Amino acid sequence: MSETTTDRAERPAEVTDPLLWGLSAAVADAHQPDDEQACVSPSCVGAAWPCAAWENAQEGLRAAQMPRPAPAPAGTPAEPGRDAATGWSTDEGPTGGAERLAVRAA
Repeated sequence: MSETTTDRAERPAEVTDPLLWGLSAAVADAHQPDDEQACVSPSCVGAAWPCAAWENAQEGLRAAQMPRPAPAPAGTPAEPGRDAATGWSTDEGPTGGAERLAVRAA
């Protein structure tokens, strides 16, 4: 195994998002350099290594090890301006304000 590959069987203890870590490790492993420092993945078609996919996979590996925010205790009121059940802004909702725009247009 080269220095650029990731042993997915030995996931670090710091990983907080195993799915993201596993997917990122698989992408990183698929985008390795050849002897001429070009990416071996057919999707990169000989792009210089490190390719964009390998760089993005590295970012995913870092993100998978970031601490997750603690969930709010049950019964905690929602942030002002946010719906407690959905977390959406009470001004915009899941449609990004489209319903507000429709009212203004009418």
